[in-house]
Amino acid sequence: MSPIMSALGRCVLLTCLVSAASTAVTGAKAAEVTFVVRIENGHVPETMRLIRVKQGDAVKLRWSSDRRMILHLHGYDIEKEVEPGSVADLTFTARAEGRFPIHVHTPAAHPGNPGHEEAPLVTIEVYPR
Repeated sequence: MSPIMSALGRCVLLTCLVSAASTAVTGAKAAEVTFVVRIENGHVPETMRLIRVKQGDAVKLRWSSDRRMILHLHGYDIEKEVEPGSVADLTFTARAEGRFPIHVHTPAAHPGNPGHEEAPLVTIEVYPR
């Protein structure tokens, strides 16, 4: 084996080892996670009001509802319309750590300024990986 190929081989091996060590230190790779959330009479079941994910996860929230509404995921500034009789997927990558409420937007007293129901419908907690 030539000295150049030997040096190149060592460099490739070292890169692979550093990558493997980095994965071991930072934990498992990001996951794709899906949550099915049913809204009835403006509420979700108690067990679905807090959703926990890890930073970097690809998150899919599959919404269904008995009435039309617009959902807003704060902090990620994502809105999704949900219609009765259909499923609406709200997807995002959990980049930021913290707590992010999902509110139902309702028409406000002033046109063009959507209001919120008082409490969040769901809260997403994003934990470090």
